[in-house]
Amino acid sequence: METEKIRNLNDEELIRQEKQSAEQLFRLRFQMKLGQNEGVKKLRDLRKDVARIKTIARERVLGLHGSSLQPAAETAAKPAKAKKAKPAGKEAR
Repeated sequence: METEKIRNLNDEELIRQEKQSAEQLFRLRFQMKLGQNEGVKKLRDLRKDVARIKTIARERVLGLHGSSLQPAAETAAKPAKAKKAKPAGKEAR
């Protein structure tokens, strides 16, 4: 599925498409393990489709493109805790 087509889907359709593609991927992997299918290209394309869908859904959650999957108030970034740097020197004995 092309990126523009995925971006044009609304949130419900995006979730439905993700579930559908993930299910197809599962079935195809199962067939490959049983030796019934040797279509590696279809498997590769489905993996890429699932990744595209998840990426676009995440962009919407973060508010980067299109409509949001969650309200903006919930997606407000919390300040990250700064990690303390360990002092350079000899360790305790």
